[in-house]
Amino acid sequence: MKFSTFHLFHQFAGQTAREVYDYQIEIVELLEELGFDGVWVAEHHFRDYGLVPNIFNLLSNLAARTERLRLGTGIVVLPLHNPVHVAEEAAMVDLLSDGRLEMGIGRGYQSVEFENFGLDLAEARDRFNESLEMLLGLWTKDDFEYKGRFYETHRPLTLMPKPVQRPHPPLHVAAVSPETVEMYAARGLPILADPAAPFKKIAKAAETWHATAAANGVETADVELVASRSVYVAPTLEQARADQERFEADFDRSRIFNVSSAPIDPATGQAAKGFEFYQDRYLKGGSVDNEFRWNQLEVIGDPERVIGQIRTIQEMGFGNLMCDFGSTRALPLEDMKKVLRFFAAEVMPAFR
Repeated sequence: MKFSTFHLFHQFAGQTAREVYDYQIEIVELLEELGFDGVWVAEHHFRDYGLVPNIFNLLSNLAARTERLRLGTGIVVLPLHNPVHVAEEAAMVDLLSDGRLEMGIGRGYQSVEFENFGLDLAEARDRFNESLEMLLGLWTKDDFEYKGRFYETHRPLTLMPKPVQRPHPPLHVAAVSPETVEMYAARGLPILADPAAPFKKIAKAAETWHATAAANGVETADVELVASRSVYVAPTLEQARADQERFEADFDRSRIFNVSSAPIDPATGQAAKGFEFYQDRYLKGGSVDNEFRWNQLEVIGDPERVIGQIRTIQEMGFGNLMCDFGSTRALPLEDMKKVLRFFAAEVMPAFR
């Protein structure tokens, strides 16, 4: 099992934007020292929920500060971008990092982002699929040509520079809904499983992915599925439970799960086409009790319990655990460093 971390760059009350960046960059530098395998950075727009509107700019900075960590986009919202720009920027980061880029991609879901960019959320999946075709073509071919409904090359294009990794940086598609998992498994594109989906759903997603890939003759020996989870380990179960209750009491989850975040078509007020699977989660405020989080959603507990949970995720068919150690927890920097050091010392050796 590989261990990577998720970074939302959430801005808490009283923090400046610069303080958010300084905090997260210092954490990333520690992760390299502790032996983590990689980091993933989220893209968001127009909200303090996440302050990274361009992941590639940030990853270029992190590439210069690290030597070994894999640098992941978690995720690039493809429909919000010109795919030629994405292909170029990704190739440049791959070059600057000596081939350490991991490309997490998705269609997005937040209404506020699509509306402010003048895009129709109902077109997100079709835009995503066309963008994906262009990325793969531009990375792997010279004089590439493409004509779709939303994007086209008006003349043959040869990308400069090309990515260092061949045939291209590893791709991971954000997915947990059955139709999305099947669609990309048939092409051998590994999934990045939703952190808000309970264990039974990500287990089903992995099962569906492997079955669909096998049915389509996809070679899966070197494919790495990524599971994203909220992770917290404490010296005792009692402390882990108490800390979890404190974390939840201190954070208003409706700041994340709300109408602005929900994949809603403004013309109808209902879930946009293709997003029916997600509607209730966002409109109900993401409210689940701590017992549900403890048993069905989070990797949490003392080292023994956490190691057991991670082994279960590994047995589901995931090879990389993307750990969210507190993207929405206002932990002081030194407290976060203690959490990371404890996990690295007490959990990671069981998988090395």
